Amino acid sequence: MITKSIPNLCTLFNLGLGMVAILLSLNDNYSLAAIMVIVAMLMDGLDGRMARALNAQSELGKELDSLSDLVSFGVAPIIIMYGIAFHDINPVLAVVASLIFPMCGAMRLARFNVKAGVPGYFTGLPIPAAGGVLATLSLFHNEVSTPYMVISTLILSYLMVSRVKYPNFKKVGVPRKALWLAPFVIIVAVVIAIMFPDQVSKLIFVPLALYALYGFQQNIRQLTRRRKHQDEDNSSKESLR
Repeated sequence: MITKSIPNLCTLFNLGLGMVAILLSLNDNYSLAAIMVIVAMLMDGLDGRMARALNAQSELGKELDSLSDLVSFGVAPIIIMYGIAFHDINPVLAVVASLIFPMCGAMRLARFNVKAGVPGYFTGLPIPAAGGVLATLSLFHNEVSTPYMVISTLILSYLMVSRVKYPNFKKVGVPRKALWLAPFVIIVAVVIAIMFPDQVSKLIFVPLALYALYGFQQNIRQLTRRRKHQDEDNSSKESLR
């Protein structure tokens, strides 16, 4: 019974880290708050693997995971971004941008729960990746102007609810024995991250941003291809007249 509860405990830990990130950001400790979001991402990846390895998958775990993800990767990152960058722009624009992100995140999670995706792929940018990008991007507020932060937030929001397919690395198999080493690996990662919060957060931003941009590039390619087909169809119709 205790073994079956381990995945849900990981999920609750993910939720707790999201709450800690919110509290840290309210106290202007944005670097550490972003680290908490990143660690929550590790826990989010761990709970699913634990559930599969222990054969402890359940509807309760699925719903709990979605609720935790909405807090840790939908609410916490936008609070970090609002506190560090959005507070000095037009209040209406700041509130609208701040509302759109978690709303799109909630839609993304709801769609994931009720609609079967393509095996090996996510439909739309997963909310942990979107939240990770947003939380770490906020730390570049001295290098990136606020309007670009707002635009990036809106793009991430759109990518979550888009039909773009992203590679799914969550189901990559991990030996059952190796799972018990995961907590120690996470502890070491947390210690290093706490010692060097700014450097680690900005370093993690790079692969997360590349993952998000992959989908953005794919979306532009699809739109270009669709427009090309429409132009060809129109040309064919004109030639038949």
